[in-house]
Amino acid sequence: MSDANKEKIKKLKKKLKIQEKKNTEIRDQMATQRTIFANERTLMAYLRTAMTVTAGGFAAIKFSNDFYLEAIGVALLPTGIILAIYSFMRYRQKQRLIERHHEDYTHTSHHHAELHEKEASGYGNVD
Repeated sequence: MSDANKEKIKKLKKKLKIQEKKNTEIRDQMATQRTIFANERTLMAYLRTAMTVTAGGFAAIKFSNDFYLEAIGVALLPTGIILAIYSFMRYRQKQRLIERHHEDYTHTSHHHAELHEKEASGYGNVD
């Protein structure tokens, strides 16, 4: 194998390493987006449940002539409202945690590339 081919291979390997690091960061960003969407889906599930509980309580009060069902309905109404409030608080808490984690995250591929260039220039061979 000639020296020119070896140099081409070496440059291609260097480019490949840099691209792999960029791909890692893209995967990390996509994982963050998936986490945000999962948090939103959880909020929606809580809200659906809260609405169902509240609607069940309302229906039990409105369409029942039995005292026990009306008492259950009266208990279900605040339970649904409390569940909705809890779901918003939980969503907001998790969202803040995700945002804090996202702010603390630093991209590293640019730092690796700069470090590699400095090391390479120290040996007298700049690509």
